[in-house]
Amino acid sequence: MLNAPIRSKIDALWDKFWSGGLSNPLTAVEQISYLLFMRRLDEADRKRADDAKWLNKPYKSLFAANEKTRWSRFRHMPGDQMLKHVRDEVFPFIKELGGKDQPFAKYMNDAVFMIPKPSLLVEAVGIIDDIYTEIERDRAETGQTVHDVQGDLYEYLLSEIATAGKNGQFRTPRHIIQMIVSLVDPKLGDEICDPACGTAGFLIGAYHHILTTHTSPKQRHIDENGLECGLAGDKLTDPRQWEVLRTRTFHGYDFDTTMVRIGLMNLTLHGLDSPSLGYADTLSKKFTEADRYDVVLANPPFKGSIDKGDINEDLTIDTTKTELLFVNRIVNLLRIGGRAGVIVPDGVLFGSSNAHKNLRMLLIDKCELQGVVSMPSGVFKPYAGVSTAVLIFVKGGATEHIWFYDMTADGYSLDDKRDKIDANDIPDVVARWRRRDPKKDTDRSAKAFCVPVAEIKENKYDLSINRYKEVKHEEVKYDPPKVILKKLRKLEDEIRADLDELEGMLR
Repeated sequence: MLNAPIRSKIDALWDKFWSGGLSNPLTAVEQISYLLFMRRLDEADRKRADDAKWLNKPYKSLFAANEKTRWSRFRHMPGDQMLKHVRDEVFPFIKELGGKDQPFAKYMNDAVFMIPKPSLLVEAVGIIDDIYTEIERDRAETGQTVHDVQGDLYEYLLSEIATAGKNGQFRTPRHIIQMIVSLVDPKLGDEICDPACGTAGFLIGAYHHILTTHTSPKQRHIDENGLECGLAGDKLTDPRQWEVLRTRTFHGYDFDTTMVRIGLMNLTLHGLDSPSLGYADTLSKKFTEADRYDVVLANPPFKGSIDKGDINEDLTIDTTKTELLFVNRIVNLLRIGGRAGVIVPDGVLFGSSNAHKNLRMLLIDKCELQGVVSMPSGVFKPYAGVSTAVLIFVKGGATEHIWFYDMTADGYSLDDKRDKIDANDIPDVVARWRRRDPKKDTDRSAKAFCVPVAEIKENKYDLSINRYKEVKHEEVKYDPPKVILKKLRKLEDEIRADLDELEGMLR
């Protein structure tokens, strides 16, 4: 987690961009991303050069053709000169970095450098340098890696998008991601995909989960959300394991190229240098992937619709509603035995249309629907108040029992402020999930319980937890009427005595 000075400097950076004319949060994040990337590129190149020198190996610098494109060279330039140099030389350089086929360069094609004022660029460069100075100091004190702190920095930067109205739809709260990833439990060697990845939060959550499972117990800790965390990955001793993790594990798609660029930057700053992230509408006819992934994690768009003529023929649910089509897409993306965790609006659980019922039949009859976690409606505030649930399922097989959990608190207030509070079901969700047992989890009045699939089918495949949860009503015992009347007369006498005393004081 970032210390207060780093957070303060990021807030100051936001203020500079806002007052400098870049008031759209997504635009500001994108422009800040470019500057962070420029600085990181310079540092990474110097480190590789030093490592090569120490190993007595040749190394060709990324900046061999133009040393002036280094951050450390242009950061001292006067404002007007710096703006012209970054816009005309440095930015074109990073747009083509590594060749046209590299992920970042590929999706930088339509990127535009939009910082309008020399003064804003000078102030931004100065603040970013100050942030990295503080990162180095904090790293020395806490022992975190640069990737850890850089990743937290970018996550904090992205958290500001949540205040931007509809733009907040691209952000799933980090602790909700962490919970879902813990339930799905991705493993080293799994191929993991998010077909509506936004800022790539689920992919980073999966990365951190895998690191935690390969971190020795003494280097793990319980984080602020009550879950175990450890990013050292010290049990990954084979370089080939890191190679698989960083280059072949994580895949994502989004139909907004701005989000693809932001997602790529997010993954890069978390240490994933070669992610497979790309532009695609995964519901359209042009998207052809199927039966490929071991794990799919997603919070797809809700309440949207798509042109019926552009819906991929592989999607068998007859609807234009995106919340249904995306679940269909996720099923198709998984290999047999692949696991998924997906957030859906409550309507998916009990909707009465043929499309809603057919999707639930697909999940129950053609997959093993293992769990339904009902989440409170405030989880996505301040930018959405819709009630949601998490579906956990495995492709293939058939469902025998479904585990339900009635989650009422996530560690934050359920109003627009989302302040940290003590009430938090997330650790309990994960703990009960790991020890779930259909033979023991039979108390329908408990937070978690199992329901046999035969009962679900009898109820027209309804997955609403309220359909199955039993609410215990405690009988309230009242005093007999004569006792209540006696108490009222006694109270009346006390009030009359007080009034008499008050009247006496006024004489």
